[in-house]
Amino acid sequence: METMWRNVLLTAIAPMAWGSTYFVTAEFLPPDRPLFAALMRALPVGLLLLALRPTLPTGSWWWRSLVLGTLNIGAFFVLIFVAAYRLPSGMAATLTATAPIAMMVVAWFLIGERPRRPAIAGSLLGVLGVSLLVLRAGFTVDPIGVAASLSAVAMSSVGYVLLKRWKAPVDLLTLTAWQLVAGGLMLLPVALLVEGAPPALDVRAVGGFLYVGLIGTALANYVWFRGLQRMPAASVSLIGLLNPVAGTLLGVAFAHEVFGAVQATGMALVLMGVLLGQPAIVSAARRKLGRGRGVRVTEAASLSVR
Repeated sequence: METMWRNVLLTAIAPMAWGSTYFVTAEFLPPDRPLFAALMRALPVGLLLLALRPTLPTGSWWWRSLVLGTLNIGAFFVLIFVAAYRLPSGMAATLTATAPIAMMVVAWFLIGERPRRPAIAGSLLGVLGVSLLVLRAGFTVDPIGVAASLSAVAMSSVGYVLLKRWKAPVDLLTLTAWQLVAGGLMLLPVALLVEGAPPALDVRAVGGFLYVGLIGTALANYVWFRGLQRMPAASVSLIGLLNPVAGTLLGVAFAHEVFGAVQATGMALVLMGVLLGQPAIVSAARRKLGRGRGVRVTEAASLSVR
């Protein structure tokens, strides 16, 4: 049980860090340069990790690293930024909250992880909770934005499950470096063609990039991939629902965003959904309830004998 809680808490660092990057991006990074921001999140940090673990892929891991880096980093970042530009943030977050359902389906087909009922219930609670947490009235539906958001969910779900299926011959830090470098190299020509030369960076921007690169990307992806190696895909995907929770809390704390009963209810539903997706927690709760029923039955029997 202690190991399970350690895995859950370490994995939760990833969505919490990702949620904090929204605030850092808005407050510290150059405006209207999403592809450059994505590139700076991936390539420099990937090269730094590769310098710490100077090991190159061999054999099939050349193309596997490219596939994983494209699905989990490069294409994912591009699609997420397209969705962010074309959709209200609340709607984009709600569509992204369908990721647990997508990952359960992909894991079922690719690695035979059959989704359990509590995990399915947790994912539905999570989507509802995120909707209450972030959706606001007056949003508009942009078909391209919706397609980009759902495509990002689908691609990352496949990438994360493939990461579980393919057993890497190296340590996790090296595997993370390979993916970040591959994804960054995929982003490089796209960013240059679409946005042109890099912008000038001041001290605030440099600090922001250091945070989103080291914390929001390197550390976050490392603990996320670690969780995927040690936990069922459904459990990890539901932990990802903490992303909008972190973003909301930071918005309330630093941007004075509204937080009322509806948002509190949404947050509670998200947390319930995350807990339902952890098999060890569900099993422990069932054992506790079973022991409670056993005690009551024993007490009733003793009273009847008296």
